[in-house]
Parts: sequence; C-alpha cells; structure tokens
Amino acid sequence: MDFLNHLNKSQQEAVLYIDGPALVIAGAGSGKTRVLTYKIAYLLAQGWSPYNILALTFTNKAAREMKERISTLAEPRQARALWMGTFHSIFSRILRKECARLGYPADFTIYDSDDSKSLIRTIIKEMSLDEKLYRSGAVQSRISQAKNALVTSESYGRNKEIMDQDMRSKMPYIRDIYVRYQARCYQAGAMDFDDLLLQTNILFRDHPDVLNDYGNIFRYILVDEYQDTNFAQYLIVQKLAQKHNRLCVVGDDAQSIYSFRGANIDNILKFKNQHPDCKIFKLEHNYRSTQNIVNIANSLISKNSNQIHKKVYSEKEEGAKIKLLAAYSDHEEAYTVGAKIIELRMFNSGKFAYRDFAVLYRTNAQSRVLEEAFRKRSIPYRVYGGMSFYQRKEVKDVMAYLRLTVNPDDEEALKRIINFPARGIGETTIGKLSAAAAANNVSIRSILNTQNPLAPTLNKGTWNKLAAFNRMLERFADLNRKTPLNSLVEVIINESGLAQEFAKDDSVENQSRRENVQELVKSVQDYADARLEEDGASNVTLSDYLSEVALYTDQDNEAQDSDKVMMMTVHASKGLEFKNVLITGLEEELFPSSRSRTDPKAIEEERRLFYVAITRAQENCILTYAQNRFHNGMSGNCRPSRFLADLDPAFLDIAGDNRAESRLTNVMHSQSTWKYESRPMGTTHTAEARNDSYKHVNVSELQVGMDVIHERFGNGTIVELSIAPGNESATIDFGDFGVKRLILKFAYLRIP
Repeated sequence: MDFLNHLNKSQQEAVLYIDGPALVIAGAGSGKTRVLTYKIAYLLAQGWSPYNILALTFTNKAAREMKERISTLAEPRQARALWMGTFHSIFSRILRKECARLGYPADFTIYDSDDSKSLIRTIIKEMSLDEKLYRSGAVQSRISQAKNALVTSESYGRNKEIMDQDMRSKMPYIRDIYVRYQARCYQAGAMDFDDLLLQTNILFRDHPDVLNDYGNIFRYILVDEYQDTNFAQYLIVQKLAQKHNRLCVVGDDAQSIYSFRGANIDNILKFKNQHPDCKIFKLEHNYRSTQNIVNIANSLISKNSNQIHKKVYSEKEEGAKIKLLAAYSDHEEAYTVGAKIIELRMFNSGKFAYRDFAVLYRTNAQSRVLEEAFRKRSIPYRVYGGMSFYQRKEVKDVMAYLRLTVNPDDEEALKRIINFPARGIGETTIGKLSAAAAANNVSIRSILNTQNPLAPTLNKGTWNKLAAFNRMLERFADLNRKTPLNSLVEVIINESGLAQEFAKDDSVENQSRRENVQELVKSVQDYADARLEEDGASNVTLSDYLSEVALYTDQDNEAQDSDKVMMMTVHASKGLEFKNVLITGLEEELFPSSRSRTDPKAIEEERRLFYVAITRAQENCILTYAQNRFHNGMSGNCRPSRFLADLDPAFLDIAGDNRAESRLTNVMHSQSTWKYESRPMGTTHTAEARNDSYKHVNVSELQVGMDVIHERFGNGTIVELSIAPGNESATIDFGDFGVKRLILKFAYLRIP
C-alpha cells in the first residue's frame, strides 16, 4: 500500500473510493493513467480477484502500459489475469466464446477497413450503381455510423432521419448496400470492427443469461477516455455495470474530439444524471506543462459553454510565453517552423533532440509544404500515423493465406490471393465465381468444394487451376490441425509460392518485401513465446494469433526511438506529449474547419481540438498562421483563426513583421468585439481581394537594393532588374526561399 504515498490528495481520493459509481475528471497532464493503474492495484490489495475486474481502454498500447505498471505494484500473475484491453479486444474475446448464439463460427474473421471497402466496392458494382456517387469510403462511413448507433441493416430502412439524410446525399441505395454487405459478412464468417460492438449489444439484448453471467463476472468496471465513447460502447458498459453498480469512468470533456467517429460528449457530461449517487473527483494539477502553457490553455477552453468546469494549474516553472508567428504564405510558414526548430536546438546548448519536437496540423494535406521545407533544411522528420506494418501489401498477402487457413469462407481474403502469385485465374473467372456464390447464398469456397455443380460455365483448364488452388488451401487447413504455429506459417509462405515470388529478383523492393515477411514470421514466434511466458499456453493456435493481430492499431506499431521531428494531425497527437509543440495553420476555414463554421457544437469541438494541441507541449508552444494559403488548386487570402481571440494576451509573445503583428495584436486585444468576416478559402488573388495589398509592379517602380514583399515568398531584396520589353523581370533574394527571377507581369509584389 506504500504506492498510495506517490499520489496527491485528489488522486488518492479518486483511488480509494470503490463503493459505487465514480466520475474522475482528469485535466490534461494530471496523472490519469496513474490513477487508473493505482486504483486497480488498490482493488487487488483489498482482495479483489483480477478475474472480477474489467478495465477498458481505447488502444492496446494504453492497456499494455497499464498492465506493466500494475505488475510492479501487485503480483505479475494478477496483472495478467485482469480483463484489461480495448473495447474491441475484450468484446471480441467474449464473442469468440459466445458466437454460436449469433450464428457465427468461433474462428470468425475480423475485417479491417480495406476488407470492408473492397466488399462494398464489389456490391456497388454488382448493383450497377454510380461508383463516383457511391464512393466506397463514404458508404463505409455511413454503415459505420449506423452500427455505432446500434442501427442494424434490418432497421436501417425504417429510420426516417437516416433515409432522409441518404436522399439529401443522393445515395438512396445505401440501405440496400448495407443489407447485402451484412449478409455477405455473415456468409463469409466475418465481422468488421463495428460489428464487434454491435454484435455484443445484440448478444446481451437477445440472451439475458449471457449478460447475467458477465454481469456477475465483472464486479468492478473501469473505463478510460470515457469522453470518447460512442452509443454502442456506452450501452455495453451500462448493461454490464447495472448488477453491481461499481463503475469508475475517467476522462476529460475538454478533450472530446472524436464526434466524427461517433463519440458522444454527453456520455461524460450527463454521467451524474444517469448515476445520481456517483461521486465526482477532479484532477486539476497538471504535471506536464509550464504555467504559461496551462494558463493559455485554460483561457481558451473557458470560452466553451458545454463543459464540466475545472481549474487546471501547474506548479512547474513559469516558462516561456506562447509565441505566435505570422507568415505571408503557407510556404513561408513551413520555413518559419523549420527555422524555429533549428533555433531552439541551437540556442539551448544541445538540450533538445529532434524527437523533442512535434509539428501539428489540422489536415494531412498541410504536411506537404512542411516536409518540403524540412528536406531543404536537412531536418529529419517522420509523419506519424503512416502505413503500419500490418497494412503493407506483402504482409497482407501472407495474412490472407493465414486467414483462409482458419476460415475457409473468408471471401475478401480469397479474392486477394486466388491469383497471387499468378496462377492463371483472371478477373472474369473471379467475377463468375462471385456471382454464382451470391446467387446461391454460399461462399466462393463452397463453389470450389462442390465439384462444380453450382459453378458457372468454366473451361476444363480454368477449373483445374481452381481445383489445384483449393487443394492447396485444404492442405494448409490440414496442417493447421497438427503443425506448430511458427512452422505452419513458414510452410504456408513457401508452398503458396509467396517466397518464390519475393525472390524473383534482388531489387530493393523485393528485398524489403522479404524482410517484412521474415519480420511477420518473427512476430508469430514472439507471440507464441509471450503467451507461453505470460499464460503458460504451449498450444497457441493460428486463430489466436489472427485474433490478436486483427485488433492492432497504427498507434500500436509506432516506433519512438528514432531522432526525428514528429509530424501529425492534432487528432493523432491526443495522448502524446512533447517538449516542444508547433501548431500550424491557425486560420479561419482551416482551424476551425470550414465544415464547422455554422454549427456552435462543432465550433466547441474544434476549440477542444485546439486545447488538445496546446496541452501536448511541456516547455515550448509555438503557434503559426499564414496570410495566404494554397488550397483547392488556388491561392487565397486567410484570416486569423477566431480561436486566437480566445487566448489571454498576457501569456502570448506575438512576433512577425509590423503589419502582421499589428493585425494579430488587434485580434488579441478585441476579444469582446472581434467577429469573423467570412471569406471562403480559395478566393483568388485579384487586386480587389487584396485591397491592392499586392499588385503587378512596373519595372520603373523598382530599383536594385530595394526591399519588396512577395505574396508567397515573403520579404526579399532586389539584386537585378531586366527591362526587356514585354518581359520585364526582377531577380530577388528571398533568404530561405533562395534567389528567384520573377516575370513582373505575372508576379504580385508589395513595396513596404
């Protein structure tokens, strides 16, 4: 119990209360994970069985780190016995055990986003719908929203609000796509990620005895990041907790930023209403950031009306003020960001490595000019959230063979590798097989197993190729029943022809593919070894491994050891922290997003998103804004983000050229009267749009040595003039942007 001495008073109170529902409001950097970890350790120390404790997180990484910490506070075997993991991993575990009640096989496949989109595209083609109108990603998103709202394919068409929205979107057949999609998933013995929550709710609804069993098991339930829960997650938690009424939810309404994924901030805001006997604990001591960073974040979030009020404070040093930099263009902004990174490294005596910097942006598209500027300055960087290991093509190819070995009806896996490596089975043949399977409500594999009575007309040569492919899969399934896991995977890679395919030549690409496949083999061995070490399981199956890997997220595969500047969207930064954070693109129509400008609730979420960005910083936070940005194929004027008016000027250091500084200062000091004047992004740069700020300049107005300002490259000095009739030009030194020769009849310049 000595570990309780490592907690402050508020944390201790939150940990020690275990007699009823509790709401822990954890401000940014306030030790939320420590409270969760210590609370579980306290329960174990009080004699609670780990088997009766359910702890739900949003990432495997968070669950893994909490288990590791608990292992240092309690018996390691107790930590291993906890029901701890993501919503999806815990409920897939329950579904594996109870799936027969829902008509699914125990070895059901979990479709990832690519599998889902592929199946949706197939259905759209089968229905002869316009693929430009019915984009697979948009349809997938609509189906996902429905599932997270617990709207099944059968009830979708009876929901007038949803159907009206589909009509407005000019996609009235989403209902029919959803019905076919769900039937095909069921036929393939597959669930997508959203099904893991939807089917768990259906299981508990239709089988009260199952709900009663798990309600008895989970005597204490803890939920991390409760503000990010959607309706499906909320309802599962409420059902499981109703028996013992011991539910502790931890989160921060000020960091609720995932409404586009279905997250409902009301789940945390109204927790007290749903549990009148709950106790509320507020963690307000920020251990992460300097006082200036915490204070400016407070001044921002205080402008939201829909929140649980708290006063976060820091006892660290006052720290540097938050620097606000103005740039003339997105290109100059990118070079400014690079220059600040170099400056902070250079003038702090080696205090900061590159990995101590994070550059945040609202949209992925903003990374291009930043990457270009970093390359030119030789600043090493990594874009966070890029393609994960398990999304690489060669890895997905191997995984498709493994999935078919376990689940012969997995249609998406079969279509992926039926002709890879090439075995002479073309798209026409695959199309005929798919049509025959759909017409007879069976899987493609069933067609291959029936000696052709249901198969479409195929010539003998084609059928022989299909039969050989089917025999290979049957051999893999037979090996799966009697071969150790790590040996099985190597046999499949060799006998499928994949090993030979990646050994055809010694190109860099093939070498990389071979290395990735070997890394996959190693991951199988590591998994088997870990299960043996942690659970004493010596008979780990391929199905066990596939179930584990299917639930990995990009964040679980991010390496943190390389010395590179991290670049990411603000959404991706949640849960992370860095010594230095640079937040870019603080302009109207970008941050906040143009999609939110007419919706007060959406504006409040965008403000929370900015709050999340600021509170990632430990020592330095730098904000940047461009007056002009290239967007949607054209350059346009930008106004400062309305959120800048929410920041308390006492904690700001406004920098930039005199005009920009004056403009931003006016924004800062007119918080009560400043209003956003709407100007759509992409407004073309006419002289009227600029109010003559930039214009075509005659060569007679210029002279060598004169300072000028370019709309994109910023400040420059004229080093040479050419007066060739009709083709007058100026050669200008723009510093970081280099020396450029501009044709004056096309260039927009301003003379200070």
